[in-house]
Amino acid sequence: MPKTNISDSMRSVIGGELGRRTSFPITDSDIRRWVIAVYYPEEPPREYWDAEYAKSTRHGGIVAPRDFNPFAWMVAATAGPELDPEIDPHDPNRTELLLGAEPHNLKFQLNGGMEVEYGAPMRPGDVITAVTRLAGYREREGRLGLMLFTTQEETWTNQDDEVVQRRSNTVIRY
Repeated sequence: MPKTNISDSMRSVIGGELGRRTSFPITDSDIRRWVIAVYYPEEPPREYWDAEYAKSTRHGGIVAPRDFNPFAWMVAATAGPELDPEIDPHDPNRTELLLGAEPHNLKFQLNGGMEVEYGAPMRPGDVITAVTRLAGYREREGRLGLMLFTTQEETWTNQDDEVVQRRSNTVIRY
């Protein structure tokens, strides 16, 4: 049988929910402060802070820039295994431990990259829910041996269940 770091126990938890966060309602002031900070020292584009001007744009009102993070200051509610205080947030086995899978013996990890897809714009009044799931595993042989690529997907939806953003984060463990 070929060598693998992916156990049946790990395969069984693919799709499992790691966490869920809900934002406070987004305000026009939240968006304004975000764009002031991001565009400083330049003046931010008017569609992000001038309500009268924003009415004339294709969005018909103020929207947040795509990189706006409604979780940057505080979170209204959190749930899921990621809250477990017993599991070290830096443990390379954290994903498996959170989902109750048998961990592997890999000791090192590094960021393997992130991809983001954008959907509906965020607007004042929106409440965003982010759900993180284990999307899958894959392996590849490298200079240091067999590497395990673990991908988590986080989907942000608004109160109307429209997808606002989908992020895919990969961690490489060896």
